[in-house]
Amino acid sequence: MPHADLKYSNDLPLDASTILTSIETVIQSHDPGSGDCKGRAYPATEFRHTHLLVEISMLPKAHRDTAFMAALSADLEKAIKAHLSQPCFFSLMISFSSENYVTDRFEP
Repeated sequence: MPHADLKYSNDLPLDASTILTSIETVIQSHDPGSGDCKGRAYPATEFRHTHLLVEISMLPKAHRDTAFMAALSADLEKAIKAHLSQPCFFSLMISFSSENYVTDRFEP
């Protein structure tokens, strides 16, 4: 289950929910077994320079090799930038969770 965090200056007009849905769609198009992508958005009220930082974390899998990650990164960048309407600094980081990371669903 991937995670996506949007960290951005609050002077950047974003529809964070739409961008997070787009990220999930792109990930699932590359990796149909990836599951839902949990997403969060953090607009910063204090910042220097208009920017958007997208951080995505995934579990390491054998099929998520260098070629897979390059294609995923390129498609994510294109999909996310399609939602931007003004110039800004843009950063995208995709990382792998450690083997000690636990993810599941709690049901009371």
